[in-house]
Amino acid sequence: MNTPPRDAAATRPAPDLSVFLSLAFRPLYICGCAWALVSVAIWVFTPSLIPAPFFAVAWHAHEMLWGFIATIAVGFLLTASATWTGFNPMQGKPLAVITLMWLGARIAYLAGGETAFIIGMALESLFFGYSARRLMQVMIKGKSKRNYGIPLLVLGLGISNILFLLATLKGDYLVVIERFNTGMLFMAVLTILIARRVIPFFAGRMVPGLDIPMLAGSGRVQLVVGSVAIAAGLFKLDVVMAVGLAIAGLIGLYQVWRWKPLSVLHKPMLWILYLGYLGLALGLLAAAMHLLGMGGFFLMRDAAHIHIIGMGGFAVLIIGMVTRTALGHTGRPLALDNTMLASYWLMVVAVVLRLAALLPTSFAGPLLHATATAWVLAMALYLYRYIPILITPRADAMPKTVRPSDAPIPTVARR
Repeated sequence: MNTPPRDAAATRPAPDLSVFLSLAFRPLYICGCAWALVSVAIWVFTPSLIPAPFFAVAWHAHEMLWGFIATIAVGFLLTASATWTGFNPMQGKPLAVITLMWLGARIAYLAGGETAFIIGMALESLFFGYSARRLMQVMIKGKSKRNYGIPLLVLGLGISNILFLLATLKGDYLVVIERFNTGMLFMAVLTILIARRVIPFFAGRMVPGLDIPMLAGSGRVQLVVGSVAIAAGLFKLDVVMAVGLAIAGLIGLYQVWRWKPLSVLHKPMLWILYLGYLGLALGLLAAAMHLLGMGGFFLMRDAAHIHIIGMGGFAVLIIGMVTRTALGHTGRPLALDNTMLASYWLMVVAVVLRLAALLPTSFAGPLLHATATAWVLAMALYLYRYIPILITPRADAMPKTVRPSDAPIPTVARR
């Protein structure tokens, strides 16, 4: 583990709005992680702030999946697609507008009342819809045919969000859970698609001599069975859905094994990604067992597989991705300092504590509070360390103007 020099802060350039809005990961990583901190603190410590027509559990589920996890995913995809295609899909005013839409939705949901709720739903739908449109435009322009499915999955996240919010507005708890599971499956398929590509790539670059396969064939099978599981869930075909989830999860375990996990234990930026992918695979298996009525008391609770996937999978992957990609896309060495290593471990602790809180013991309340504390600290450390990086120019940058969104990105600038 390398530690950045202590005089780095003294030589850091001043914040620059045009740079801040040059790539989507800059504002959306900050917004997503800050909201993850704030929303969990509200949910656990001051749930009385959550107004109708949301009820507390629905608000928490919604803000974790669509307000945090999906937001980080959109920020990553809008950034990575510039590398994949050679065209930046969004920067400047359009990026500022969708960021304000995202923020407006958060405010609207907390304002309360049906009118504010509908405004929030409209703003959030525009956020996902416009992001999907811009992604598809650059995929077509850059002839990145293998990535055509990504904008459709982002659009699917937006549609599942609308269905979830409409069910919430009606106060139908069972339908709310079904819609949440649909949204979580869209996010799971999207996450598998991204992580299966970037983990081998990152590992190969960070560990000299490590040669691990991309496993494109098994990835295509995951995409197909994941899509089948989503469709089966919409038609309430639980057995078919469970089989699809189980296959996707088992393939995930196979992929982690093929990626030689013991070879990356000395690289926290890698083992955190491996651990998150493993959590996602185990969560899909837990969801399959839940649907089939297997696994005893623990897995029979909806919260079990939801938190294994959501925290053990998505959140652990996110804390690894927002650190690694932020450094890579700002021209900084891939060096993890003690602050972020502590953030990784706090996230792992939060996952363990949250799952322990689901057990039928008298410690459930204190464990939940301990979970929230570890989670808040993990996100706070990320924001403390990375906001200065995300609002300032690349470390290796010379003075220059921001490229037009339709101009090709020079090959030498791609990461």
